[in-house]
Amino acid sequence: MANNNITELILIATLIFLLAPVFIILYVLVYNRRKIMHIEEKEQMKLAFDAEIVKTQLEVQEQTMQNIGADLHDNIGQLLSLSSLTLNSIQLDDLEKARQKIDAAIDLTGRSIKEMRLLGKLLQGDQLLGVGLSEAICHEINWIEKSGKYQVNYVHEGEEPPNSSLDKDLIIFRILQEVMNNIIKHSFATQINIKLAYIGQQMQLHIHDNGVGFNGDSPQATNMGMGLQNMHKRAHIVGGELIIQSQKNEGTRISVIIPYP
Repeated sequence: MANNNITELILIATLIFLLAPVFIILYVLVYNRRKIMHIEEKEQMKLAFDAEIVKTQLEVQEQTMQNIGADLHDNIGQLLSLSSLTLNSIQLDDLEKARQKIDAAIDLTGRSIKEMRLLGKLLQGDQLLGVGLSEAICHEINWIEKSGKYQVNYVHEGEEPPNSSLDKDLIIFRILQEVMNNIIKHSFATQINIKLAYIGQQMQLHIHDNGVGFNGDSPQATNMGMGLQNMHKRAHIVGGELIIQSQKNEGTRISVIIPYP
């Protein structure tokens, strides 16, 4: 009986000895496979992020050009037209009125030059973002306020980290542009509050309007659907989240929170 027990123990030990390398090999194979999959996933995420950055750059440029076109047509073009009309109406036989019209034309020309300088900064595009997201937001607000339809309040809290991320700034800036476009097109708002805050290892962008708001089943929400999906996608691709709070006749609050830098 004792011999049988010893034989069984020897067989079990031999079996374990033989199977152990198999389990080790299987473990190594599974580990290497998971490692390869993880590397591939990281590469896919990097490719998706790079593609999103390129897409965002193009969209920021397109939006910037639309702003420039509107500014040239609605603002600078109007100022120059008024300057031309004022100068053409001058009658030299009445020197006092002529002087008043010349002064008015000089003032209009000065305002046109000032607008052209602001437009030049807008043309800088990525260079504008290069000097800071807050500065880019200020220029966007300046353009929106020219319509005279909106009162925009902007608050900047905290200090931007010295090792800031231009790519994340670009995506956040594009989200801001999409939100502002939705407000202009759909909200019927008169007041917009914007807050950019750096808190710990986070960047937070909060935008609140006093417009009509919407619910998930409204035509407005349907019209905004693709834009909202794009904003969610962009926030997610930089490891953040986008929160939307809105009720009918109570305006809309949008918050973007991302790790930063």
